[in-house]
Amino acid sequence: MSQSTNPLTKQTIIVYQAADLLVTEGVAEGDTLSFADELVMDDTYQLHRSARRGRLTMAVNEDGPGFLLMEDSQFGTSGNQVILDSCITVMAPDGTTFEGLIFVEIEADGVEDIYFLPLANIQTDTDYRLVGIDRQSAVTRFAEVACVSFTRGTHITMASGRQTPIEDLKAGDKVLTRDDGPQEIQWISQTTLRAIGRYAPVVIKKGVLHNENDLIVSPDHRLFVYQRQDRLGAGRSEVLVKVRHLINGETVYQKDDGFVDYFQLLFENHQIIYAEGIAAESLLIDPRTRAALPEGVNPSGAGHAHRPHLDYEVQEGLLSQPDAVELLRKASSD
Repeated sequence: MSQSTNPLTKQTIIVYQAADLLVTEGVAEGDTLSFADELVMDDTYQLHRSARRGRLTMAVNEDGPGFLLMEDSQFGTSGNQVILDSCITVMAPDGTTFEGLIFVEIEADGVEDIYFLPLANIQTDTDYRLVGIDRQSAVTRFAEVACVSFTRGTHITMASGRQTPIEDLKAGDKVLTRDDGPQEIQWISQTTLRAIGRYAPVVIKKGVLHNENDLIVSPDHRLFVYQRQDRLGAGRSEVLVKVRHLINGETVYQKDDGFVDYFQLLFENHQIIYAEGIAAESLLIDPRTRAALPEGVNPSGAGHAHRPHLDYEVQEGLLSQPDAVELLRKASSD
């Protein structure tokens, strides 16, 4: 097998290994988490006290289904195939439920390891009862999590300059874009997710990046910043930064509570638009997010393969300095 070199096909997720989740009560008592065919409904799982999440870095397998493990993955063997097996639902003692995705690493046509991507926080020494196993929705669920999204109430700058709440937009409306002027919305969708843990929305408080109101977006959403002075040390004026990497717990923080209504905006090409006055990306169609699109929605623009602004993304290491968000605020106003 050969590994894809297209950067847009590379996926990194933070997972537990199956050995970290043990059946403490039920038919499979004593066994670790497995793939769908071996799971038993109503079995109870606990996360081991010593469990540590790690990075699973994969590329889309261009020679077959699923993914191939990359050399910089913390788990697994480079070149092995990884299949997205299923989406499971577990129930906590207080009755709340959340979902998780099960990935299976294959080596020599056998199962080498199994990984669990929880879509909410999971605690040690807590009973989680398996209440749902779904093989059909896993790919779509993975795609929905990957889609960059704005939250209900976010004001989007229209072609006319008018500020419109995102929930009032519809396909065909023209939005102002940074690179291509007015562009029509091809598709808009809404997804409701549990706002817990790694996937909880990120709040950028009013004024922090010259935004007119609080901007609340999905954690992997990328913002475009033009630095009048390169205070970040990126070696260029134009930078694309992931909001997850700006979290400081005060002016930029995750809102971990209840549920969140996420909205996705799709254009013929990947665009930089304006949300609460901040330049932010629209939905990018790549091998992971494509499954979130309904039948008949398939943008043909080459701009979902590559756009110049995608080359400006700043990696987390450069943002791991005292309050990077304040440096960006000053850099964009000097």
